[in-house]
Amino acid sequence: MTPRRRKSTPNEYQQIIRGLSDRIVEAQTPIRVLDAIKWDDGIRDDFLKGRGKHAPKVDRAYYDGRPLSFDSSAKKQEFQNIERDITRHLGQFNPVGQIMRRMCKEYRMVIRMLEARGTQDFGLISQELYGSASDAFHAGDPTLADLGLMLSDYLNNIADRGDLKDEPKTLTASDAVRMLQERLNKVFDGKEDTIRVFESDGIVADAAAGADYIKVRADAMFNERDVRALEVHEGLVHVGTTLNGLNQPICTFLAKGPPSSTVTQEGLAILMEVIAFASYPTRLRKLTNRTRAIHMAEEGADFLEVFNFYREQNYSAESSYQNASRVFRGSTPSGLPFTKDLSYLKGFILIYNYIQLAVRKGKLEQIPLLFCGKATLEDMRTLRQLVDEGLVVPPKYLPPQFRDLNALSAWMCFSNFLNHLSLDRIEADYANIL
Repeated sequence: MTPRRRKSTPNEYQQIIRGLSDRIVEAQTPIRVLDAIKWDDGIRDDFLKGRGKHAPKVDRAYYDGRPLSFDSSAKKQEFQNIERDITRHLGQFNPVGQIMRRMCKEYRMVIRMLEARGTQDFGLISQELYGSASDAFHAGDPTLADLGLMLSDYLNNIADRGDLKDEPKTLTASDAVRMLQERLNKVFDGKEDTIRVFESDGIVADAAAGADYIKVRADAMFNERDVRALEVHEGLVHVGTTLNGLNQPICTFLAKGPPSSTVTQEGLAILMEVIAFASYPTRLRKLTNRTRAIHMAEEGADFLEVFNFYREQNYSAESSYQNASRVFRGSTPSGLPFTKDLSYLKGFILIYNYIQLAVRKGKLEQIPLLFCGKATLEDMRTLRQLVDEGLVVPPKYLPPQFRDLNALSAWMCFSNFLNHLSLDRIEADYANIL
């Protein structure tokens, strides 16, 4: 007769989950996808010196000369061992175990993608992790590429309006740091040490978020709308969800975001820009262009064609290079694209639909859980269960629009009804008054 294992007490059960969760957090620490796939400044300088006539000199050998900062085979085995231990301790169908096992699988896939830098497999694995521009949202629905084209058409209709021009950028980095710090202090406990904002010389983008900080490029210039967008996108969403994840006493893995959480995170960030009235046509154009550029590359366009796509829209040569290199980083100038930048528009649509459906079904308690850490949309029902079990704590930091759901709920109630109206019929009926 096989002896029965002693049943774990609730406290022991939590300790098992915490131990496995901590192992995932530790194992993923050296994996830095964007650092591993970026092109160095020399590639940019050579390309611009050649006046954009020749493709950047990036191939498999280029990446071989920039080895990963970890042993990829050993790291894959480490995640395999963690996944096996999750099943051994929690079984096959345990909800939190299923989330952690999927994370292990994703991280192994990320490592395989990084091992494939400079090859066709890099782009194929990227599509598995982040999706493709040809993906439909739901059966019979338009694709991401369709969305990019539709939004571009709408933006073209308002492009020449003088009253929608971007405000001049008159704020220095120092001004932006001060304004951001003051605004974020009001949300994050009123303490400057909860989230720090400071200038930095070591970043390419205008700003970048870390676990508890936002770096602002020292030589960048901003306007009021830029600062507002940084506040909600980088501060309230990206830093906020990280801090909420770090606040988890048991499911510590929620502080770290695998690729599947990227869509949720960026979707939340774009939604926040919209409902906080921080978005604007130029910003939306940037996102639609990223989607269109990735679709072009998936359809066979090379680096020069994507570069010229941006040049035709009056981007400078340097900005066109930066945008095109985002598409082909990790790949080659004639290879498949890195598709992470699809996450913005894809995430916005999926998050908007989720919130709309939550309101329709009266499940408002689900909505704030989007901020409990680096959550993935498909895990939201499970996270609700884990909150009820005491394994996940509700988010400590929430944007005002999600702390008080009255306005958002009212908006979504109207939105649910408006979905049933025919825009073509409305356009015909309004022809004489618009």
